[in-house]
Amino acid sequence: MSGKSNSCISGIVGLAAAVSVCVMPLHAQTIEEKTRVCAGCHGANGKPIDKTVPTIWGQQAGYIYIELRDFKRGDRKSDIMQPIASSLERQDMLDIAEYFSKKPWPDLGQPRASKEVSARALDANRSIGCTGCHLDHFQGDGTVPRLAGVSQEYLSKQMADFRNRARGNNPGMSDLMKATSPDAITALAQYLAGMQIDQYLAGQGH
Repeated sequence: MSGKSNSCISGIVGLAAAVSVCVMPLHAQTIEEKTRVCAGCHGANGKPIDKTVPTIWGQQAGYIYIELRDFKRGDRKSDIMQPIASSLERQDMLDIAEYFSKKPWPDLGQPRASKEVSARALDANRSIGCTGCHLDHFQGDGTVPRLAGVSQEYLSKQMADFRNRARGNNPGMSDLMKATSPDAITALAQYLAGMQIDQYLAGQGH
């Protein structure tokens, strides 16, 4: 059986598990039980099986909460995440966000961007001001997500979705991405994916 077939089967099993979790009384579950279903897509070791799925281990707690809230409201669309989030109360979402934010950021093994790609990405940053919100090392803070070390595939997809407004839960990001060329988006995704900042963050007490 091919690796692709195995991935498809894993996704189906994960979705079936998600549906079963949705009908269970969440108040009777520990945080580990509440989050067990997440590993089906986001990875038991924090490394997503599908590279277009976001890394949530070590992500900012405020951002994880906001996205769960938006999935629950339907402001952010996902056939998988909306049924899961719809079963969560506010405190569940806060607890889940805090739980994953305390996990270590996984190394996805992505190469650093070349000097040429980095220069294009930094030019784009100067133009649209990514670091104004995501901070100098793209580590994010509070409700602003970490971008450094996120998978290139996920970053590319989300920036494209903001650009064409397929992702509609942050109009400000859509406006910024509309002002950014597809080539610049590609360069930003490569540059951000290859950033290795965890030694710096450890020194800052993150």
